[in-house]
Amino acid sequence: MDHPVKRDHARFRKIIKGRVRDNLKKYVSGGEMPIPKGKGVFKVPMPQIETPRFKFGDKQQGGAGQGDGQPGDPVDGQQGDGKPGQGEVGDTEGNKELEVELTVEELASILGDELELPNIEPKGKKSLESTTNKYSSIGTVGPDSLKHYKRSYREALKRQVATGTYDSKNPVIIPIKSDMRYRSSNTTVEYENSAVVIYMMDVSGSMGDEQKEIVRTESFWINLWLKSQYKDIEIRYIIHDATAKEVEEEVFFKTRESGGTLISSALKLCREIIQSDYNSSEWNIYPFHFSDGDNWSTDDTKLCLDILDRDILPNSNVFCYGQVESRYGSGQFYKDLHTKYGTDNEGVILSKIKNKDAILDSIKEFLGKGK
Repeated sequence: MDHPVKRDHARFRKIIKGRVRDNLKKYVSGGEMPIPKGKGVFKVPMPQIETPRFKFGDKQQGGAGQGDGQPGDPVDGQQGDGKPGQGEVGDTEGNKELEVELTVEELASILGDELELPNIEPKGKKSLESTTNKYSSIGTVGPDSLKHYKRSYREALKRQVATGTYDSKNPVIIPIKSDMRYRSSNTTVEYENSAVVIYMMDVSGSMGDEQKEIVRTESFWINLWLKSQYKDIEIRYIIHDATAKEVEEEVFFKTRESGGTLISSALKLCREIIQSDYNSSEWNIYPFHFSDGDNWSTDDTKLCLDILDRDILPNSNVFCYGQVESRYGSGQFYKDLHTKYGTDNEGVILSKIKNKDAILDSIKEFLGKGK
């Protein structure tokens, strides 16, 4: 039977997860993200959970605090001057937020429940090797901490019965060294699916800070879901304007260039990364490209479609394109992809992200097929 404290703690965790889920859209659209604390744990800001309070009824019912009175009147025989209390008071509500800790699995569960996301069906073979030790057998040697007393006494009983030294009228069983048995572990090798996410982002002049913040928020929650689906994932970042280069995560979200845009430069680099580092028969590959839809020329768009058809789509679980609305972007690349692949292509998912309020809908579009 569970201890009452454990039941109360589990109930409290359930309440917390319910409150986080209720406020999920506010967190996401506000750009607020959980803070990593290490070992798969995140700190999440949330409104304080109020404790129950007594509420007084009508004054005719009697009881404490009832009757006529004015601010400043004496209470309980004390002397008063009939004036309201003096002093400075605030005119705004106090900060009632607190921080709670949730694991990757708990946050992913909240996201999955809210967006009704299906579990992903991995495409690649199980390639990541992991070993586990389970104490599922019995051995004749081992440390005292793993001594199996029941089995040891059974061996001692068998020995005494076999040698005729067991006395049923005085059933004393004394194990000797050869009777001792110990829990023994069996090492098993398991193979888990692994995944790589390749983020590509247009950092030309038309992609401002607001657009990058949308990409940063959306990629965080996408990563969170994928981490809950795969034992191990790797993440690569590509930025581009007219040329592309691979960068670290911090650089990815802070770089801004003033040049033109050649989307093919990012797709070429993505192709090189896949071909050199990720065998598609062993890896689940997720290329994501974010842009405001501007491209240098129709010739480059044709080159992009050719690279997608020949090299990226055949090797990926799904290719996701997110078009972040910008006052300077034409949105033409979305139209070109839509004309080529439509909305029913299993290998391509397109999403328009108008503003921060559209982030959750975009995540559902990308992850809702369970690819």
